[in-house]
Amino acid sequence: MNTNDYTIRLERTEDYREVENLVREAFWNVYRPGCSEHYVIHVLRDDPAFVKELDFVMEQNGELIGQNMFMRTVINADDGRVIPVLTMGPIGITPELKRRGYGKKLLDYSQEKAEAMGFGAVLFEGNIGFYGHSGFTYARSFGIRYHDLPEGADDSFFLCKELISGYLDGITGVYQTPQGYYVDDADVEEFDKAFSHKEKLRLPGQIF
Repeated sequence: MNTNDYTIRLERTEDYREVENLVREAFWNVYRPGCSEHYVIHVLRDDPAFVKELDFVMEQNGELIGQNMFMRTVINADDGRVIPVLTMGPIGITPELKRRGYGKKLLDYSQEKAEAMGFGAVLFEGNIGFYGHSGFTYARSFGIRYHDLPEGADDSFFLCKELISGYLDGITGVYQTPQGYYVDDADVEEFDKAFSHKEKLRLPGQIF
């Protein structure tokens, strides 16, 4: 996809370290002191659930400024069915270009490509204030529950969007996060040594 000031294309092998550094910059000290998202991406590329046809980068003037990726997962329906769905992310935009609309453009484009491939729904953890502008709503409205979340706990982080209208009609059940998203802190620390030093800070609003 080409527009006046950016291009969206599939990630290539030679992009890997630059993308990991971009993601590190985008998430550093956002949700926790430091971050793990750059290592998560590194691991997910080798996961069987990874959808390489939906692994996108955004470029501007020859520089990478954003990325998004998708993984296959399932809903274990209450009636015993296993419903294939997608999960997404991490999605990141270089810090100096955040809040300028690039994230939404990348998100909308990648969702259109997922729909064209025949995927029926995307579920993931995110902020409704941002993702609601791209058609996401609370997964609870579809009758889908987040795995391991106690009954009555806050589930406002758990979002869903049907890519195919009616795909989740008549389905209630439990969403399963792909195991590849769970990484060991020690492995993150070791991986991070290959990048330039950044100070880890405890900041207001962090959730971990």
